[in-house]
Amino acid sequence: MDFTTGGRLEIRIDPSDVGKRVSVRLTVTDGESGARFTDVVGVLTSWTGGVLCVTRRTGAEVRIPESSLVAGKVVPAAPARRRGPAATAAELDRAAARAWPPVVSERLGGWELRAAGGFTRRANSVLPLGDPGMPVRDALRRVAAWYAERGLPAYIQVSTGAEGTQELLAAELAEHGWTQEVSAEIRIAALAPLADLDADVSRVVLSRDLDDAWLARYQRSASGEPAPEVVRVLSGGPSVWFATVPATIANTEETEGTEEHGAAVAPAAIGRCVVDGRWAGFTAVETDPLLRRRGLATAAMTALARKALQEGASAAYLQVETDNDGARALYEGMGFTTHHSYHHWRAPHENHR
Repeated sequence: MDFTTGGRLEIRIDPSDVGKRVSVRLTVTDGESGARFTDVVGVLTSWTGGVLCVTRRTGAEVRIPESSLVAGKVVPAAPARRRGPAATAAELDRAAARAWPPVVSERLGGWELRAAGGFTRRANSVLPLGDPGMPVRDALRRVAAWYAERGLPAYIQVSTGAEGTQELLAAELAEHGWTQEVSAEIRIAALAPLADLDADVSRVVLSRDLDDAWLARYQRSASGEPAPEVVRVLSGGPSVWFATVPATIANTEETEGTEEHGAAVAPAAIGRCVVDGRWAGFTAVETDPLLRRRGLATAAMTALARKALQEGASAAYLQVETDNDGARALYEGMGFTTHHSYHHWRAPHENHR
């Protein structure tokens, strides 16, 4: 990356550039190679006490002493993905929220406080797509009190890595003692290529109804009778479809080890898709561990994609945690690319339930 004018390295940023996307070059020293240059690109979230803080696309925070800075400049916002549909981070975050609705919610200015009895952080966190209508410090107190009233830890979902995301809010949360716990990626793809995948969908059953068999495979409810909040969240959304690959398979070897959940036999694979305008959101794609790498998850998603196309959708998205390497590899092979990341920040002085 070119930092030079007339052959000289230049620092062309200052504290007034906080909130802008920057590229900086700094010197680092290690015991083996001595001093060397390294580059950091991200949003400049603070510049105080002689230290710059830059948040990368992934949400990772890099603290840079002024003394190590040798060059820096403001750069354009992160470019749009070359593959997949065009979209803003706010559009995707809102679509994903509609596809995983809370049981109760309340507005705090441009923030939405969401709760669903503790079922998933997504349905039990604040979606801060706007100004809360008061100083952030006061808003955080309101948030903590709202969740405490419901016996829940207070979380805020913060996006990073695209134009208009919330790196500055993340920095402010850190200043107030909040802790980043879980990170995930929102990945997107064109829908038609998913529907065109060469997958055997002959055994995939699509339904509007959430039944006991589907829940028997779903990892968050397979250990017992699901709470009402689980059913409410999974059934909610503009146009919800459930995919099931039954466990009854001709090959006897494959049926060994299938699980039972009450009176229901857990399917070989499941999936869920919520159609919302041009978007088809995929969630809860799971396969029996004994039957993985046989194309069952791909078959479920392909069948759901074809149904979503029939309903007028043209674009797909999904959310995957950054430490789920198997799922990330599957989705990458299906053509999904990362649009941006999001992170759940937890209020201080609270215990896990």
